[in-house]
Amino acid sequence: MARRPATPDLPPDDLVERIVDIDVATEMEGSFLEYAYSVIYSRALPDARDGLKPVQRRILFQMSEMGLRPDRPYVKSARVVGDVMGKLHPHGDSAIYDAMVRLAQPFSLRLPLIDGHGNFGSLDDGPAAPRYTEARMAPAAMAMTTGLDEDVVDFVPNYDNKLTQPEVLPAAIPNLLVNGAAGIAVGMATNMAPHNLVEVVAAARHLVANPDATLDELMRFVPGPDLPGGGKIVGLDGIRDAYRTGRGAFRTRATARVENVTPKRKGIVVTELPYGVGPEKVIERIKEGVQTKKLSGISAAVDLTDRQHGLRLVIEVKTGFNPDAVLEQLYRFTPLEDSFSINNVALVEGQPRTLGLRELLVVWVEHRLVVVRRRSEHRLSKRLERLHLVEGLLIAILDIDEVIQVIRTSDDADSARSRLRTVFDLSEAQAEYILELRLRRLTKFSRLDLEREQAELTEQIAELREILADDARLRALVSDEMADVAATYGTPRRTILLDSAGGSSVTGAPAAGRSTRAAATPLEIADTPTWVLLSGTGLLARTASDEPVLRDEESRRAKHDVLVSTVLTTARAELGAVTSAGRMVRFSVLDLPSLPPTDGTPSLSGGVPVSEVVTLEKGERVVAVASLAVEAPTLAMATAQGVVKRVASGDVPNNRDTWEVVALKPGDEVVGAAAASEDDELTLVSSDTSLLHFPASQVRPQGRAAGGMAGIKLAAGQRVVTFGVVPADRAADAVVVTVAGSSSALPGTQAGSAKVSPFEVYPGKGRATGGVRAHRLLKGEDALILAWVGVGPAWATGSGGQAIELPALDQRRDMSGQPLPAPVHAIG
Repeated sequence: MARRPATPDLPPDDLVERIVDIDVATEMEGSFLEYAYSVIYSRALPDARDGLKPVQRRILFQMSEMGLRPDRPYVKSARVVGDVMGKLHPHGDSAIYDAMVRLAQPFSLRLPLIDGHGNFGSLDDGPAAPRYTEARMAPAAMAMTTGLDEDVVDFVPNYDNKLTQPEVLPAAIPNLLVNGAAGIAVGMATNMAPHNLVEVVAAARHLVANPDATLDELMRFVPGPDLPGGGKIVGLDGIRDAYRTGRGAFRTRATARVENVTPKRKGIVVTELPYGVGPEKVIERIKEGVQTKKLSGISAAVDLTDRQHGLRLVIEVKTGFNPDAVLEQLYRFTPLEDSFSINNVALVEGQPRTLGLRELLVVWVEHRLVVVRRRSEHRLSKRLERLHLVEGLLIAILDIDEVIQVIRTSDDADSARSRLRTVFDLSEAQAEYILELRLRRLTKFSRLDLEREQAELTEQIAELREILADDARLRALVSDEMADVAATYGTPRRTILLDSAGGSSVTGAPAAGRSTRAAATPLEIADTPTWVLLSGTGLLARTASDEPVLRDEESRRAKHDVLVSTVLTTARAELGAVTSAGRMVRFSVLDLPSLPPTDGTPSLSGGVPVSEVVTLEKGERVVAVASLAVEAPTLAMATAQGVVKRVASGDVPNNRDTWEVVALKPGDEVVGAAAASEDDELTLVSSDTSLLHFPASQVRPQGRAAGGMAGIKLAAGQRVVTFGVVPADRAADAVVVTVAGSSSALPGTQAGSAKVSPFEVYPGKGRATGGVRAHRLLKGEDALILAWVGVGPAWATGSGGQAIELPALDQRRDMSGQPLPAPVHAIG
């Protein structure tokens, strides 16, 4: 065809624009398939052999090429990212750095492959920029890359065909199962759970020894995932499905326990969270639940996590709410319980496949068999080459003079090489090696070294040939190397596996799970009857029921404490603490720890110090606890100066937490208080051994501001030692305990003498009289230092709560006491 001449207005034919009509649907289909192929094979899915995506593999390979071993200094992360991007991975630096960060996060991987230095992020926050962080290979990464220089895997060209990169890493660690994987491709995705290295290796070794092993046999070694953050996995049916088909789901649950976060309040302390859940996310969901009324009984949620103590999320529970029931709510409405869906999709021979546990192990085991076989072949080849050279050197050293003569008489190197091959029957490589021989190698010791090396090479070659010739020997070697890896990098299981929400533990630590009835636990604590106890050592507690406490002699001795005041009330009631300063301090029964019965008797050691429940002034102490109910009996009390008072029932201010119950004179204090009905006997014992008791009806009830009335007539310098109320219907069981000693001795330093006598032997007298003598003093004794009146039997304790034996009951009223083995701190 003739070429059309160019004109000023038209271009020549070869410059005329040609438009090709292409069907849009066909073009979009082709382009989409190319894009999908690229995402699936080059980005999102890991290879089943080494468990790495291409970017992860390139990061580890490049760090190995840079010599960033665990014993070398850290380098800037930006340098690693730059080298990977420039040489192997022509994509954005942010994508490379994100992959690098995940390889270094201990909460993302069960076995991190990069040792990061700096802020590599947390479950709630992202990492710092790569210019601020540093990195090097973790010890486990060395096991992933060891052997790359021994032709164990194929190398392929990089993106511009200037460099090469491994198609897959040798992967002495079953990385895909140990660290899991997550990725979203086009039309498919993968989500694999981390596992314990020791368990996976044990299953793989069993498969190496028994290639026909079943899934049930392998699951004896791998019972379930082992998540980096610990926690609990509840329900194993979904795990069994995933191990069989490659798809399944399971529930993860935080590790939480109920503790006393303050002396008055219990809380839920979370030490392990579900996989991928951060504390800030949990706190945010708790706040949302409280605002929307989905969660009840929560007063605060505080994150106390630090590097020294690890994760610690404290959720305070309001007074009156059952912590176990609140925890059930948290599991239901917050990420403290989460689900994990398993979708084991990985590349096998370049094709995406969904794999079960056995298939995953088979792929890795076959990969290791190939790696070890190729490594053995490479080492055999290298050792054969070396043995060939060593044998040539030995020939040359034996006839070294003739070798030198041949070389000196040769015109050039080529001539010398040719003559050496002819004279000594050497190969091309041997002759070349001899020509490059240094004169210092021509010593006697050099010959001995060569002969020793020849023997070692011969032995190694024989061993390598045996490995390559015997499949059982090859498998044994692979199994031994697996065991070494597990011993070097393995750690104990962190995640507890539970068959059900409150069931038994399958593996790991014993399950601290809740009862199977926990779901039915009421949210608020029921207002059930309970005893509130004040012990002689100053502990406050409540019982779990209204059953009598401290029933028998053996249990009282075992608990090593006595009760100085008790009140039968309900769990949600409020009581008052009567102090020596004449004050009543309001407190809630729910603020006290509950003492569940143990063999019918609560242990008082579980109580809380009274000073942590009520606020006391300096030198002030609690002498009794009292009911604030309107229907309760009047409260009777006595002071050290002999004043007695009954406070009218129901005289309680509604808007105050503390108020005065008796107007004390200067220097006076309350020595005792108890509930008293009209017919009960009020009893006062003075330091000069006088005892006076009279009916409570002789003391009319007064208001809170009153100062009381005369109770007992005291001699100069004397004081009331104790005050007690004896119920009218229990007078026959009441006893009087008096302890005499020297008034000049320091408190708690003298044992003194004690006497126990029936209350009935003391005649009653009118109020404001002197009473009768209750104790005859011995030589060296001038006063009663302690006394107690109440329903017996009576028991005494020392300052540490230890039991002190009191004398037997003496029917005589005016008698001296018997020496005590130790000083008495309290009687009750």
